[in-house]
Amino acid sequence: MIKELLDTRIRPTVQEDGGDVIYKGFEDGIVQLKLQGSCTSCPSSIITLKNGIQNMLQFYIPEVEGVEQVMEDESNEKEGNSP
Repeated sequence: MIKELLDTRIRPTVQEDGGDVIYKGFEDGIVQLKLQGSCTSCPSSIITLKNGIQNMLQFYIPEVEGVEQVMEDESNEKEGNSP
């Protein structure tokens, strides 16, 4: 469900601004995402992550307690966990 929401509702909007968001895992109520493209250098990317993406995921999936940005090396061990 998390991946479906990201692919259908969140990624298209982020991609319009030249960025992308990649699902990396779900653990202890926290969704791990990697920001790519213009999102990596955008000063408002953390606001987008918390206010936009987190709020939407929490609205549709009550188990989601938060969203965090991960860097490539952090996400390798967490990849593949999903409710």
